[in-house]
Amino acid sequence: MFDSWRYSPVKSNIFSTITFAVFIFVIIFTDSIVSNVSLHSDAIEHGSNHQDQLQTHQTSQVLRITSTDDEDDDHGILLPPFEVTEEVIVQPENKLKPEDLRLFQRSRFTRRFNSRVREFFGSNQCKVQFFMTWISPTELFGEREFFVLESVFQTNPESCLIILSSTMDSEEGRKILEPLTSRGFRVGAFSPDLWALFKNTPAERWLSDIKNGDRDPGEIPLAQNLSNLVRLAALYKYGGVYLDTDFIVLKEFSGLRNTIGAQSVDVNGNWTRLNNAVLVFDKNHPLVYKFMEEFAFSFDGNRWGHNGPYLVSRVVDRLANTGEELNCTVLPPIAFYPVDWTKISGFFIKPNDQLGAKWIEAKIRQLSMSAYGVHLWNRQSSRFRIEEGSIIRRLISDHCVVCSGRV
Repeated sequence: MFDSWRYSPVKSNIFSTITFAVFIFVIIFTDSIVSNVSLHSDAIEHGSNHQDQLQTHQTSQVLRITSTDDEDDDHGILLPPFEVTEEVIVQPENKLKPEDLRLFQRSRFTRRFNSRVREFFGSNQCKVQFFMTWISPTELFGEREFFVLESVFQTNPESCLIILSSTMDSEEGRKILEPLTSRGFRVGAFSPDLWALFKNTPAERWLSDIKNGDRDPGEIPLAQNLSNLVRLAALYKYGGVYLDTDFIVLKEFSGLRNTIGAQSVDVNGNWTRLNNAVLVFDKNHPLVYKFMEEFAFSFDGNRWGHNGPYLVSRVVDRLANTGEELNCTVLPPIAFYPVDWTKISGFFIKPNDQLGAKWIEAKIRQLSMSAYGVHLWNRQSSRFRIEEGSIIRRLISDHCVVCSGRV
């Protein structure tokens, strides 16, 4: 049977085909083994493996992780994926929002900022030079903000007040201020020239870096952070008192020099947090310069308070620990922050009974004796209605000069 199958022409062709296929398979299998041995040897020699080579061809992507550090709880950190080289990761250019770009524009008002400020203070015999900032539209400058201006002049009638604001430096702004200016009070709104105001200070380089995209402005509105820096630069260049527009003034400020207020203290009376809602400093004061240095060095546009109240706390605490002379007085909370932001609602509520009325009378006496003013904490209190008989209503009645009664 074997001989018959061997000499058959058809069977001979089939045998030849099978033999050839087996021969080809042996060649391919042998070549695969040799290739794998070569790759394995190459990996041992160069410290990599075939899997690593495949991973370098994966699509690049940026991963976001949340830091466990308490200082960074409010924002994430961008990290490259494990196998991506520096050449693959391209950091996006920091771009300012359209509304931010307008902050860097100069106008005929801003170009004259320095001369206008010096002329305003020079032509008036200002017992105290007050500054405020206003970054919102004029229509948001309401009765409460106007009453704060009234309280300044009711307690400091011989003083001057400059509102650093491009929106209030307008026809609409002058109409808002007219009830005060027509009564002879010295108040004006001037558009700040950031470039001139920050010149020859640590803020100058920071401003240039922000404009050129070399620093990240962050998610917090840039104007809000600029307000923290503008107040420092104004005090450093001209000297005087800075007040937030939600601070009711209860006393004359002429006796204060180089002063900052504690927002909170510990059981031993040592301050635990300062605040920058009220600042009193001489011209060219070195501590204000250090505040600006800290702002430029540690700026973070994603963390609320980091560039403002927390900043002054950091700097003063650091200098106090090194034993460096501060030439500055820290006043207790009763001076500027007699009520904490968590309890400010109680100042807007009328008394419900005789005990509540007695408490309000006692609080009014305490404020009159010991407080230079009351911070209203507008972020919390702007939604509260001022009730008749409340502490705030009493303060308005006692410290108004126009006394419209609309607040």
